[in-house]
Amino acid sequence: MTWTQRLGAEHVRSSYHFNKRIVGSSQTPREGLFMIRALEQWFSAGPTRNFDHGAAAGSNSVMTGTEKVAVITGAGSGIGRHTAFALMREGYAVVLAGRGAERLRRTVEDMKGEKPAARVLAAVTDVTKPASVKALFDRIRGEFGRLDLLFNNAGVFRSGVPLEDVTFEDWNAVIGTNLTGAFLCTQEAFRIMKEQTPCGGRIINNGSVSAYVPRPFSAAYTASKHGITGLTKSTSLDGRPYDIACGQIDIGNAATDATERMKHGVPQANGTIAAEPTIDPADVARAIVYMASLPPDANVQFMTVMATKMPYIGRG
Repeated sequence: MTWTQRLGAEHVRSSYHFNKRIVGSSQTPREGLFMIRALEQWFSAGPTRNFDHGAAAGSNSVMTGTEKVAVITGAGSGIGRHTAFALMREGYAVVLAGRGAERLRRTVEDMKGEKPAARVLAAVTDVTKPASVKALFDRIRGEFGRLDLLFNNAGVFRSGVPLEDVTFEDWNAVIGTNLTGAFLCTQEAFRIMKEQTPCGGRIINNGSVSAYVPRPFSAAYTASKHGITGLTKSTSLDGRPYDIACGQIDIGNAATDATERMKHGVPQANGTIAAEPTIDPADVARAIVYMASLPPDANVQFMTVMATKMPYIGRG
């Protein structure tokens, strides 16, 4: 947070005394609120630190007071990458987090190629490591002073095997990335969103149709996505007093590297092997932009975006 933003925050926190001392005791509550909001906007429009393009070359561009900041985990490929482009086109400053430095670098270059003025930060992050997650959000706080949107997207799916053959290592890898990673990022986002002025923000969790009905041989993945649903609900409840909204997007068969095998056939609940249709990840990204675009007093709690003809309704 810049010195002007810190100064503004101090004034807003002391708004009662400010109204009594400067605005005057005759000021109505509504008039005082408008004055406070005007001050918030004025202070937030102050100078900010230069934006670092992370894996790309540096830039002398600076953030504006009205620009929103979004962070996406698993941003180097698939749905995360498509969402990064979609949010950039909506004017967001976008923080790309992921394990693969090269994928992040290419994504930054491609985003800058489309929109040279885009403000993009790449941060190599392992969401299963608390220290790595903390470093990511400390960097966001230092660069921007606020956070408006977290998209918990990082996830893995291990090849399906019978439940009794799932190894402890594979179980931990899936739960650690898909569920614990989302929890750790949510914790850090809460700390920023509760402290910033004005407080609040939005968190969108990447669920799955597996949060409702499983595929064969998917115990770890299905358990992790059911856990995401619980996390989404708890986040919504605990964030309510601080204007932190949380919703979940449940995706069925977006065409990414992870779903490539579906073209050739995957196990079905009736014991057969069948190919399944997929959808363009850009359609998913547009849905996420819609969820993110709502005002603070409105929220998409759950949304399912899926291939129309995929065998989901009636599965099992």
